[in-house]
Amino acid sequence: MPVDRIHWDDLPLAARGAVEQHTGPVLRAKTADAGVNSGIAATLHTADATLFIKGVPTDHPQARTQQREATINPYLPPSCPRLLWHVQIAGWDLIGYEHLVGRHADYAPGSTDLPLVAHALVELQNTPCPDVELKRAEDRWSGYAGPDGVEQLVGDTLLHTDLAPHNMLVTDRAHLIDWAWPTRGAAWIDPAVLVLRLMEAGHTAKAADAWAREQFPSWAAAPHASVAAFSAANARTWDEIARNDPQDWKKHMGRLAHDWVTYWRTAP
Repeated sequence: MPVDRIHWDDLPLAARGAVEQHTGPVLRAKTADAGVNSGIAATLHTADATLFIKGVPTDHPQARTQQREATINPYLPPSCPRLLWHVQIAGWDLIGYEHLVGRHADYAPGSTDLPLVAHALVELQNTPCPDVELKRAEDRWSGYAGPDGVEQLVGDTLLHTDLAPHNMLVTDRAHLIDWAWPTRGAAWIDPAVLVLRLMEAGHTAKAADAWAREQFPSWAAAPHASVAAFSAANARTWDEIARNDPQDWKKHMGRLAHDWVTYWRTAP
């Protein structure tokens, strides 16, 4: 559910004061242009530092996803921006991150960002899954797959699960951001999610599959039947997303998800 975006000066005075206890006086704030999931998203400048703040009203459903972000952050690999503080006050849930100056990744065929994206995901795949409360893949997709399919999603790898290019920030390397849906599950699920985004950027299903096999051992070793079960469940997920909010890009993702299912049925 989208959140109405406000500016730094629109926050309640008590909320701004609580933030400035961590940051010092805010001299300048620039509201982010992109994104619909944060009530506030802004770069803050103080005398000593620049940082990124995001937040939502505490009574908004999106507050739960932001709290998940705060919980998982200490366990994330070095490429992920560090959480600096987390405050709840005056009806707002607010988190501050270290500021990164970068751009969203380019997933197009031949992009020089692709090796950086692969490195970031391999780093995540090698990161131990922490002993904290996380969604489990078999539960998260249980409404979209049969009982046998759900069991094939079980695993103990920390997954991002939303590998859209706007969630990969590129500097001299790629940084995974926006951890709203951290999940515990089979290691090959994140490469499966990324393959669909590669197709969105212009790769064929075959080319995306071949690239992922070269980059991710978990994908190269993934059981064919398990990937088939997830792919079918993911296609149904995108169908539901597009029905509930029929934006063109969501309908396009749904079509691509079904194209992938068709390809995978005959993939070697």
